[in-house]
Parts: sequence; structure tokens; C-alpha cells
Amino acid sequence: MSIPLVIGLIGLLLALIIGYNVIIQYRQRIEAIKQQELAKHIAIIDATEELIGNAHHLPYSKELLVCLNQRIVDALQQMSEASPNDRSLTQRIKNVTEQIAHLESSYNNADITPFKVPSTDKQAIGMLQLVKRLKTVIKNEHSKGRMGTQAFVNENARLESIQLRINIENVVKRANEARIKGQIGTAKQLLKKGIDVLSAKNDNYANQAREKLQLMLDEIDNKQSMNYEQERQQQLDKDQDDLDVLFQPKRKW
Repeated sequence: MSIPLVIGLIGLLLALIIGYNVIIQYRQRIEAIKQQELAKHIAIIDATEELIGNAHHLPYSKELLVCLNQRIVDALQQMSEASPNDRSLTQRIKNVTEQIAHLESSYNNADITPFKVPSTDKQAIGMLQLVKRLKTVIKNEHSKGRMGTQAFVNENARLESIQLRINIENVVKRANEARIKGQIGTAKQLLKKGIDVLSAKNDNYANQAREKLQLMLDEIDNKQSMNYEQERQQQLDKDQDDLDVLFQPKRKW
């Protein structure tokens, strides 16, 4: 075999090896991108299902539940496009779509979980974090055109109202605890802060809450005034007793 032929065969073999490696690397890169996309959609589904699972902690409206379930459907559809051979995705899409249809036709105000006043600071913080996550989700869904503008405005306002209520109810609880501990200054500071926050609101809850906080503050002020008056009277009585002792007639021995 001639040397040029051997060199040519070796060159061809090297070209085939290099080409094969390029194809393998390209396929690996495509697969890696695909897996990253799938992981992103899986994370979205897991996070959204967790939000739905917390529906017993806060009042979830029909619009909010539909939005969350539709978010899952959209993620599943994108996963199905990336993995068309995965038949389990088709069934999951069908199940969630049926759930959305059920919500649309059957869910009403009577099904909404009533608001529960947080019993601890930890519980209040958890509820506030949940509201914040929900607000972020509906904002993202609206920006992607998957939630109508009016529905977004209404739901965002409703969540802000819940957020306000959590904060105010926690203020009331903490103010009462401070009063019991004799921390009157702290109690007054909390109540004044709550009243300031409510001053910019004009709905039924805000008006009632503002009146409640003002009554609590007035009660503390009145009690402080009474205590001051009692202490002043006691001091006057003590001073009078001291004067009586000082100027009482001296006994003769």
C-alpha cells in the first residue's frame, strides 16, 4: 500500500473521529439544554402545587386557583413539547385541565377558606411570605399574557387587602401582649403605627380596624391619666399626712 494512500486513509479516519465527536458533543449540549428546561418547568410545577396546597392558610379566590392551575398546565405543555414521547405528561395535562373546568363551573364564595387571624409572629410571617409569593406569581402570569389585566388588578388588590389584615391583626395581638407585660410605651407605639398605615385606606375593614386601634389607644391613654391622677392624689395625701405630723400639737410631759 502506497504511503499517500495510507496518509489519506488516516486523514479520513481522523476526520470521521472529529466529526463523530462534534456530533456527540452537539447532541450532549442539546440534551443538557433540554434537561435544564425540563428542570425549570418541574420547579415551576412543584412551587405552584405547593402554593395550591397552602390554600387552607389564606382565602384563595376562584381566579387565583384557576391562574395557579393554568400555570401548571402551561409548564406541562412545554415539557410535553420537549419530550413528546412521555405519555404521562398528556394524562397530567388532561387531569389539570379538568380541574380548571371544575373550578370555573363549580367554585363559589362559599368554598373560600375564611381568613384566620395569625396566633403567633411566626405564623404571621409565614402568611405574609405566602401572600408575597402569590403576588409575584400573578404578576408574572399577567406579564406573560396568561392573566387578564382586570383579573390581575382585582386579585392583586385582594391580596394586598389580606396582607394589610395580617399585619393589623398581628399589631393588635402584639399590642395586647405588650399591655399585659406592662410595656405601655411599646403598645402605644404599635397602635399608632397601625393607625398610620390604615389612614391611607378607606374600605370597610380599614375603617373598622382604625376605629378599633384608636379605641385601644384611647383606653391606654385614659388608664394612664387615671393612674397619674391617682398617684398625684396619693402624693398629695402623703404630703398632707407629713404636714399633719410636723405641725401636730406637741405633747407636754
